[in-house]
Amino acid sequence: MEAFRKEILVSGAPRKVDCVEIDGQIYSISKGLTRVVSLEEDEEWYRDVRDPDATIAALRKGPPRTDIFTFWQRFPDTQPHFGFYYELEPIAALPITSFDQWWKSQISPKHRNKIRKAEKQGLRVVEANFDDDFVRGMTDIFNETPVRQGRRFWHYGKDFDTVKRQFSRRLYREHLIGAYLGNELVGFMMLADAGPFMYVGQILSKIKHRDKAPNNALIGKAVELCERRKVPYMVYAYWGAGPFADFKRQSGFERMLVPRYYVPLNEWGKLVLRLGLHRGLKGALPEPLREKLKALRKTWLESRAIRGEA
Repeated sequence: MEAFRKEILVSGAPRKVDCVEIDGQIYSISKGLTRVVSLEEDEEWYRDVRDPDATIAALRKGPPRTDIFTFWQRFPDTQPHFGFYYELEPIAALPITSFDQWWKSQISPKHRNKIRKAEKQGLRVVEANFDDDFVRGMTDIFNETPVRQGRRFWHYGKDFDTVKRQFSRRLYREHLIGAYLGNELVGFMMLADAGPFMYVGQILSKIKHRDKAPNNALIGKAVELCERRKVPYMVYAYWGAGPFADFKRQSGFERMLVPRYYVPLNEWGKLVLRLGLHRGLKGALPEPLREKLKALRKTWLESRAIRGEA
């Protein structure tokens, strides 16, 4: 087993990382003092580890040196099946029976009113195709601002060719939804087929049209799509905190817990796990402190963007 470099998606951004292949599956290895191994980040939502015991045995033999192996049970399989140490990971999941049920009973009145407002203001939300016009619209949205959700936006500054190349990799499982004002794409959603659920890979809209609530309307069209395809859940990544979690809650998503396992592969991995540092230094901070640091980062980045320094 030898490590190799590969460009994968890490938190939605392409990066070249060290990887290993075991039983036909690609695992990425994090950098830093503790080398943590997991399925390629975005692939965790779509694939299960085929044989955890065999994977652990191969990693312990090495090379390369790895310290902790982590994997989870994909939603909706929430009951722990393995004897390894685990922690419960909160994800945002929306149970779907019908659009009518979602509209009447699952969403907040605020979310419902925003969708009505979007329709009155002429917003048109439709399933779309990944053609050049759609890619140009995506590129325009990406380059509207260098800061989103209080952090540096990783797609800012990309040109048409880069966007087309990076977002055409997994079209075989993607459903595209576009929000239009006239012929202008003001928001889009990439909804991926993950088997027992649809996964929200991207949902983004122009800030200058935020008053028309395109993201709310995109969620509504996604629910229609899930109902038509008889998919019982839509998953919107991790639950999170702050305004992002509020949006998910108002859209009908629920906080659901899935087991994530952490397996030490050597003595260093055992020590890191014992000290509670297996999620990294950021993961070890209390959530209130993390939120305060995020707020400070947001203020700093936005001030830089205003000065043209971002």
